Amino acid sequence: MTAVDDPIELLARALAQAAGLIDGTGVELAGHPTPCRSWDVGDLVSHLLDDLRQFTLRAEGGQPDRSRPFDRVEEDWLHAFEAGAERLVEAWRAAGDLTGTVETPGGPLPARFPVDQQTTEFAVHAWDLAHATGQSTEGLDHEVALAALDWAHGALKPEYRGEEERQHAFGPEVPAPADAPAYDRLAAFFGRHPGS
Repeated sequence: MTAVDDPIELLARALAQAAGLIDGTGVELAGHPTPCRSWDVGDLVSHLLDDLRQFTLRAEGGQPDRSRPFDRVEEDWLHAFEAGAERLVEAWRAAGDLTGTVETPGGPLPARFPVDQQTTEFAVHAWDLAHATGQSTEGLDHEVALAALDWAHGALKPEYRGEEERQHAFGPEVPAPADAPAYDRLAAFFGRHPGS
């Protein structure tokens, strides 16, 4: 099985690169703006830490609660992220077979769908964090970006896009050249402006 065929391995790689970017982000940058509308760097890192908790709950068969705001974390970002990432990967490894499909209220989905969704979340926010803190995206994992982009093209429907004021998490897709770096194309698909 290749890394691309193993969704948990891809997730682990997405988490590792996010950890590397957090390691390169000093707490003095907490107030810097990010491409995520209305979030500064401290909010973005705090959101990623909340993602780890919510996603681990999902991997363990629970139901994440996105209705409550996440807590802002002011320090020890890297240690908290690495510990949470380890728990998330362990939870998915213990979850059982991710091949085939599962029935959902919206119809059948690949069993690996939530893992691919989580990989995409961390891949997009890796670009956000790098962009916000002046870190390079050139060394980010190309396969993770392409897998995330492939998942997003099938999952991010137009009805999920819109204005933040109307509680939409994603803005309109931004055009990006076909030969642009994979992470720039991923960011643009999620409504970011890679050139700005």
